[in-house]
Amino acid sequence: MKSPFIKMALPTRAVAFAAAAILAVSACSAGSSTSSGSSPGGDQSLSIGLVAEPASLDFTTTDGAAIPQVLLGNVYESLVKQDDSGKIVPSLAKSWTVSPDRKTYTFDLVDNAKFTNDKPFTASDAVFSINRVKTAWTTSLKAAMDVVSGAKALSPTQLQVTLSKPSNDWLFRMTTRIGAMFSESGVSALATQPIGTGPYKFSKWNRGDSIVLERNDGYWGTKPFFNQVTLKYFKDPTALNNALLTGTINVIGTVQAPEALSQFTSNDKYQVIEGTTNGEVLLSFNNSRPVFKDIRTRQAIRMAIDHKALLDTCFAGRGKLIGSMVPPTDPWYEDLTSIAPYDLAKAKSMLQASGAAGKTLLLRLPTLPYATSCGQVVKSQLEQAGLKVRIDPQEFPAAWLNTVFKNADYDMSIIAHVEPRDLGAVFNPEYYTRYDDPTLQQYLAAADSGDEAAQVDNMKKAARRLSEQAAGDWLFLLPNLIVADKNIKGLPQNAITENFDLSKLAR
Repeated sequence: MKSPFIKMALPTRAVAFAAAAILAVSACSAGSSTSSGSSPGGDQSLSIGLVAEPASLDFTTTDGAAIPQVLLGNVYESLVKQDDSGKIVPSLAKSWTVSPDRKTYTFDLVDNAKFTNDKPFTASDAVFSINRVKTAWTTSLKAAMDVVSGAKALSPTQLQVTLSKPSNDWLFRMTTRIGAMFSESGVSALATQPIGTGPYKFSKWNRGDSIVLERNDGYWGTKPFFNQVTLKYFKDPTALNNALLTGTINVIGTVQAPEALSQFTSNDKYQVIEGTTNGEVLLSFNNSRPVFKDIRTRQAIRMAIDHKALLDTCFAGRGKLIGSMVPPTDPWYEDLTSIAPYDLAKAKSMLQASGAAGKTLLLRLPTLPYATSCGQVVKSQLEQAGLKVRIDPQEFPAAWLNTVFKNADYDMSIIAHVEPRDLGAVFNPEYYTRYDDPTLQQYLAAADSGDEAAQVDNMKKAARRLSEQAAGDWLFLLPNLIVADKNIKGLPQNAITENFDLSKLAR
């Protein structure tokens, strides 16, 4: 759910999805302002509107990008993190070195961090957290830690991690949720009482309504501006827009009704930010179903979809056409839209040749705005090519996660995968796509073990292979659309990480 926006506990590899990355950030003044930027803002509070509530607060046993979107970097911190450009930079580790054979990492940790249960953060906690991914986590993301052969504390502030083989991917994954640092005495109630070292601490969860975070006044780093953040959940994008227009909120973190954007762009009260995300909106195929065993059927479906018309119709032309599972912010991005250009006549012919013409495909859609809207366009265009499509809405997250994600009981679906660099996680036989391609796995393995040039070259080959084999269809890449009051600072141009960094926001 690369992981805009879901996750759940499954014996499969995971991805982050796009529904819970839909953020509407609101700032409400509840007291006097002391300063701007990174200085604490006294009693000022922030309210964040979301369209999909987490099923749990425990991302070690529950998939769904809604959880790290809220907690990672805000409540939980990692040894390393990504900056706005995607570069790996220090966090709880102030520096690190890598051995010449690229298998041993030595981290020097900050010496003044502590958890919100008042326990100090040490290298022993890092060892515990890394080992726990391998022994206690049940989500599919845990596979990224398999390459670790050992972790030990050399001192309270120095950690050594040894890999079984060189891996370009491992350190990057440590910026994601699997890199979150936990207190050994604070993991008994992760689903309801998260404990971390971050700039915010968990306060309360009013199920069906909101999650409240409070500024961690004992935070080891720069304290955030807002003393309280409320994550408020909305049922539909119109309600989200209306909340901004009426002053109930002050920022929409990700616009989900872009056709209504003009009501903000024409008003000088607001600022509009448009950037990019990792959110590939995927028309997923259940590759274990007989109808999708024939590559001609898969390719025909891709060519039957007029992607430009779809984007204009269901997302007001906002977003980017990409052609495979790589966003432009990754080093190995290539525009692969030319691999499957719109060709209705050829699509009809290929469906006839594969024997799929006239068959009924079950399109199970999560009840998310973009999926519902785009699903109708997909149905119309595929039926013009000679297929029959039956849409079956699935309540999100619970029903969709159980039926489609866990049990793979579907022919096609539409979901935005927002976890960074999630190509290999999404397209493998254990995942809900049920995609089994040894050639793809060879490219991914070579990319992980080689030098930087080999990584880029093999990841390009992997992305092209996916597109040529029509493992799915990439409808478009979600934009990062933010509308905010003029005086809100620190909003991200691009959304390329799993978390929404609340500590950067100020008035």
